[in-house]
Amino acid sequence: MAIRARRYSQAKAQAGTNLELAWWVFMRVSGLVLVFLVLGHLYMSNILINAGDVDYNYIARRLSNTTWKIYDWVMLSLSLLHGMNGLRYVLDDWVRDASARFWTKMVTYSLAVLVFFVGSMSLLNHDFSKGLGESTQLEHGEGTR
Repeated sequence: MAIRARRYSQAKAQAGTNLELAWWVFMRVSGLVLVFLVLGHLYMSNILINAGDVDYNYIARRLSNTTWKIYDWVMLSLSLLHGMNGLRYVLDDWVRDASARFWTKMVTYSLAVLVFFVGSMSLLNHDFSKGLGESTQLEHGEGTR
């Protein structure tokens, strides 16, 4: 059952285990961090540059930079964990049959691990500089020296 508290002291009283209280705190902290990460992403993708200028070269140039990869990976990780923990609360509240809840969680967690693995491998292992034009590669190469 999800903790329905607004304050830490109330959550501590309602939590059955320390792990449940830690997930409650995680939801608050990750939600706040995600707001700033998403606002930063929107600012950098839609306000700093013209959104009409975003194309494959722009994305490839951006993701060739390790800092952007880490930024996007943190956003992927936090949003996936935050969403899966929220879904866990929903399943605990709405799926009454213990066996059905267990299997629903197993399928859901397996899909989340798959999405996290594929997303991380795509983001961290793909060489985005391969698709860049020759002039763009020169600009990128000059920036990394």
